Amino acid sequence: MLTDIHPKLPMRNKAITRDFYLNQLGFKEFGNADFKGYLMVQKDAVQIHFFEFEALIPEENYGQIYIRTNSIDSFYQTLLDAKVRIHPNGQLENKSWGQREFSLLDPDYNLITFGQNL
Repeated sequence: MLTDIHPKLPMRNKAITRDFYLNQLGFKEFGNADFKGYLMVQKDAVQIHFFEFEALIPEENYGQIYIRTNSIDSFYQTLLDAKVRIHPNGQLENKSWGQREFSLLDPDYNLITFGQNL
């Protein structure tokens, strides 16, 4: 039986990625060890893993994840208050497929979409 999934996304610089997810999105670092070239972060029940890819060209990165939430409006407002840049085409809105969503790009242009059932 499958129980969890932890996406792995590319990062160019561990310190920059750590700072973005911890200090802007409110994640915490997961695990007791600091692995070279690898980062694990967690917020509530969601974990994201990152692997170092120094040659990554952000504009050519197609990394994407979709994270479901049950408090999208308050989370969105928290990010706005913290001056987190929302994707220009990803403002919070109701979608025709029955989701309320918004998106942002991390420092390596991984597309992070948050959604809640309408």
